[in-house]
Amino acid sequence: MKRLENKSVIITAAGQGIGKETAIRFFNEGANVIATDINRSNKLEELAKEYPEIKIYTLDSTSSKDVKKFSHTISKIDILFNCVGFVHNGTILECEEKDWDYSFNVNVRSMYLMIKNIIPKMIKQKSGVIINMASVVSSIKGVKERFAYGSTKAAVIGLTKSIAVDFLKYNIRCNAIAPGTVHTPSWEERVNASKNPKKAKKDFIERQPMGRLGKPQEVAALAAYLASDESAFSTGVVYSLDGGMTI
Repeated sequence: MKRLENKSVIITAAGQGIGKETAIRFFNEGANVIATDINRSNKLEELAKEYPEIKIYTLDSTSSKDVKKFSHTISKIDILFNCVGFVHNGTILECEEKDWDYSFNVNVRSMYLMIKNIIPKMIKQKSGVIINMASVVSSIKGVKERFAYGSTKAAVIGLTKSIAVDFLKYNIRCNAIAPGTVHTPSWEERVNASKNPKKAKKDFIERQPMGRLGKPQEVAALAAYLASDESAFSTGVVYSLDGGMTI
C-alpha cells in the first residue's frame, strides 16, 4: 500500500531541488500531485515530461492575486508543502532594506499566502497536513553571514507552531523541516557565484559533521513521512535533518 494513495498534494518551488524530488516522491507514494513554480517554461516543463501524471501550474506564491486565483482551481487538498526559499548572504551590515524585504517576501509571505488561501478547504473537510521548509539556520542555530535568512526561517518556525495550535481542532497538522546544507541547483549557483567557489564548497562541506551535504531525496523522504498517516501524532514539531550540525 502506497502511503499517500489518492491524496491531493500541492508543492511550491517544485521545479528543481528539494521541491522537485518531493513531488516525485509523493507521486511514487500514490499522491495526486500539483507541482507549482514561478517558472513554467523551464523547470516545470522538464518535470512534466519526466512524469506526465504530475500536474504543473505556474504560480508566484508571493503574489496574493496569483495565490487566490490558484486556490479557486482547487477543490480537495490533503497536503500542502511550502518549499519556496531564498538565501541572502551577509551580516546586518550587508543587508539592505530591499534585501530584508525580499527575503521575508519569499520565505515567509509565500507561506502566509498559501496557507491562508488553502487552509479553509482543509477546515471544511476537517483534515489536512501542512509542511513548511524551515532551516537549522533559524532560531535553532546561528550561522555566520546568514542574518536575513536565519531571521526568516525563525519566523517560519513560529508560523508553523501557530498554525499547529490554532487548527488542531480541525484535525489539521502542521510541521516544519529544518535541513542543514543540501546539495541543490540553487546551492551550486551560490557556490559558483562566490569569489572562490572551490573554497566555498569546501567550507560548506566542512561545517557538516558527517562530512557531506544532504541530498534532496533525503528531505523528500522525511516530507513523505510527515505527509503520511504514520506521523498522525505529530504536529507543531520542527524536524532537524542536518547531518549532526546541531548536535
